[in-house]
Order: sequence, then structure tokens, then C-alpha cells
Amino acid sequence: MAQIAEQVHNKFKIFSGQLDADKTVGDLANQIAVFASDNKIAGKSIGIEYLETAQRLIISLGYRTDEEHYPIQINTVSLGKVDAASNDFAALEQKMSEASEKLDNIICHELYVTDDQEFLMVLMTHQNN
Repeated sequence: MAQIAEQVHNKFKIFSGQLDADKTVGDLANQIAVFASDNKIAGKSIGIEYLETAQRLIISLGYRTDEEHYPIQINTVSLGKVDAASNDFAALEQKMSEASEKLDNIICHELYVTDDQEFLMVLMTHQNN
């Protein structure tokens, strides 16, 4: 099992763009994977913010350059509309678990909420060759 020191990182790259029609990150996922491949980095984390007023998604990729490169992929899964005012997130947690069971080698995840209250989960995975 990996040691926590292998997850520590201090380099970041920002990506920005519109959501696709299906509200996923769309082409930004490909841009992130290409950046990782072209620059031979080791992806460690993602951060996401959806700017409702500008209808733009900002994604940050945290990474390291001092270890061996591995290919990554960004996956988006709709978790549906959730009543965030209820403070009962058991249903959302269940949907997150179900989404993660469909993917292998998850490195990290993030959530964003669209202007119509749809929750989407973004997962960065390691792609085995």
C-alpha cells in the first residue's frame, strides 16, 4: 500500500471551460489526461468549482513531477438531484458508493452542483496500460 508521503504534492494546473450539454466536464477531461501524459506528471488530486453566473467549470489538477508518470482519466457521474437542505446525505453517500464501484483505481474524487441542483461526481482514476 502506498505511503502518505507519495500523495503529498505542491504543483497545480488549472483548466476551465463550459459544461457539456449533459452537464459533465466534457472535453476538460481529455485536456487533463493529455496534460498529464504530455508532461509526464503523477496526478494526485483534483478540485472543482462550478461558477453558476458564468456557467463555467474550473478544475485544478494537483500533481508531482518527481515520481514516475502514470496515465490518468477523469470520469463524471451524475448522482441526480439531491435535497441539500435536508442535512441527510445518506442517499447521496449511497449514490457515491455505487458510482465508485463501477470504476477501478480511483485516486480521488470531487463534487459539483449545477444551477438546477444536480450533483455530479468527478473521479480521477489511474489507467492501467
